[in-house]
Amino acid sequence: MHVLIVQSNAELGKIWKRHLERLNARVVHVETGQHALALVQSDSFDVVVIDLVLKEGSPLTVADFVQFRQPRANVVFVTDTTFFSDGSIFSHSANARALIETATPPADLAAIVHHYGCPSHAGVERAS
Repeated sequence: MHVLIVQSNAELGKIWKRHLERLNARVVHVETGQHALALVQSDSFDVVVIDLVLKEGSPLTVADFVQFRQPRANVVFVTDTTFFSDGSIFSHSANARALIETATPPADLAAIVHHYGCPSHAGVERAS
C-alpha cells in the first residue's frame, strides 16, 4: 500500500507516517498542496490523506487532481474544524472515503487509511 500524507504540521505528519509504516505501508509526507500535486503527477498512491486546513495550497484541488490522475485512489480527509461536519465533503470530493478529526489517535487514523488502502477496498465506489 502506497500512501501520500498532505499535512502542513511536520510533526503530526511524521507521527502518522510512522504509524502507517508499522502497517507495512510505503508513505510519503508533504507539507503543501503544490508538493502533493507534483507527486500525484509522478507517482501512484492507493490512499491520500489530506488535511483540510493546509498552510499552502488547496486541499480540494489536491483531491480533485487525485481523482483525475488516479481515479482508483481513495482520499481520507482530516480536519480540526467543524466546517464539513455536515458530511458535505462527500459531495465536493468524489473520491472522499472518510472525514476524521485531526486529533484522532494516530493508530486509529492508520487503521482507517489501511482499510481504504487494502486491495479489496482500492477504488471503492460510494453508494449513491
